[in-house]
Amino acid sequence: MKKRRNFIFFLIVLTTIITACSDRPIIDDSQIFRLNRYDNISSLDPSFARTQANNWVCNLMYNSLVKLNDDLEIVPDIAKSWEISEDGKSYFFTLRNDVYFHKNPVFGADSTRLVVASDFVYSFDRLKDPNVGGAGSWVLNNVENYSAVNDSIFQINLKEPFPPFLGLLSMKYCSVVPEEIFRNGQEEFRKTPIGTGPFQFQLWEDNIKLVLRKNPLYFEKDEKGNSLPYLEAVSMTFLPEKHSEFLELIQGNLDMLADLDPSYKNEILTPLGELNPKYTEIIDHHKYDYLSTVYLCFYLDDGNPVDEKLRKAINYGIDKKNMVKYMMNGVATVAEGGFIPKGLPGYNEKAGYTYNPQKARELIREFQSEKGRLPSIQLTTVQEYADICEYIQAQLAKVGLNIEINVVPGPTLRDGRATGKFQFFRANWGADYPDAENFLSLYYSKNFAPEGPNYSHYENEKFDQLYLKSFNISDDKKREKLYREMDSLMMISAPIVPLFYDQTNIFLRKNVKGFSMSPIKLLDLTRVYKSNQ
Repeated sequence: MKKRRNFIFFLIVLTTIITACSDRPIIDDSQIFRLNRYDNISSLDPSFARTQANNWVCNLMYNSLVKLNDDLEIVPDIAKSWEISEDGKSYFFTLRNDVYFHKNPVFGADSTRLVVASDFVYSFDRLKDPNVGGAGSWVLNNVENYSAVNDSIFQINLKEPFPPFLGLLSMKYCSVVPEEIFRNGQEEFRKTPIGTGPFQFQLWEDNIKLVLRKNPLYFEKDEKGNSLPYLEAVSMTFLPEKHSEFLELIQGNLDMLADLDPSYKNEILTPLGELNPKYTEIIDHHKYDYLSTVYLCFYLDDGNPVDEKLRKAINYGIDKKNMVKYMMNGVATVAEGGFIPKGLPGYNEKAGYTYNPQKARELIREFQSEKGRLPSIQLTTVQEYADICEYIQAQLAKVGLNIEINVVPGPTLRDGRATGKFQFFRANWGADYPDAENFLSLYYSKNFAPEGPNYSHYENEKFDQLYLKSFNISDDKKREKLYREMDSLMMISAPIVPLFYDQTNIFLRKNVKGFSMSPIKLLDLTRVYKSNQ
């Protein structure tokens, strides 16, 4: 109760806090967008934009050379155009001449300055600097060098061709920051981070609140020539109780709720995944495809892996349509294809396994005739997915397989899947950048965990050859065809069981307009506004 009283008190004084820290005119509630993250933000530094919470804020505060639109197309950001050499190794970016850093005394009397190519040299140097210790240095692993040809041209040279490279550059790790703020070390930037984005830093109290204000110098305009963003401020709180977050939305203290928690899932949604009619007058429900695959993974390198016939039987033996319909209120897309999620170029609807319990039983009988007694298989998961794993356990019992459920804490599961501790475990993989290579890299043999993301230790020489071949194919359609072939080839061996492709559920107050969410789940409030209804 004490935490809740403190939170309500904070909401009462929030507008006062926003204006007290600024010499700008007082703004009314209709110009403030309010949301909550139950998982706290660990950093406002784009070099540490590793978690979704950090990414959301960094997307409001920073810009990169390029960005993604809602159709997963690479579009200009600070770079207004670019050229790529014929060999696919050199990129030349021409920068806009109207992008300015957020105002700050470090820039002297003018309080700001224009972004130039040398700022990207500094930002990339910092991203690679081990003394900074950022999480995104891997983005530049294939970069040979980069330079400012002049103030307007930034050049990057790769070691080897890599067609998805522009997608990597769209990640928030590659945001531009000014050298001036770091002249006395990192601490000043931690206190007052500076970017170029639509919103700029105002205040941050760890675990309590974050306030961003409109950047009056922001370079983007809407179709009518009006300056963006429309909102004057964004207020983010960090109320950890998920059910309380839902109540704050219903009571009008928050403008948005992202995703669902089991504690209120059945209250806000009908069994068919529609918004409960009693909330339709105050809330809008939006579903967005999210490039994330939730799956079960077999570890194939422990000397006694689950037999391939049994892996295929498990794929055939789970009714995923009913799982999504009844266990998840329809809030997901059934994974009937392979590992590449639906919506991403390269998705192969024919790569997967459809529900066929008769085929599952046949494979199990074949195994028994060849090897005798069926083994007991342990499926490791976290508490959040225990009910889904119990559903899977019951499904597979019908075809004759004994599955034991092992529920462990999240950190234990993450460590165990990296080190090969668990024979069979629940996992998920979300897109860092919009190219299927991001997903197929999990099955390249040189990427074995723990050094890489190949948790299954799947190894196939032909797959490896196709994976490397894809780097030399610049034609998107030809590369997509190759991706589909690779996904299908991997699924033949059944090192995984794709369960569903994720969706993002967004609940908005009725007066919120202009909201959208990209398939990589980045928060963009540049064109959001609140009506007076």
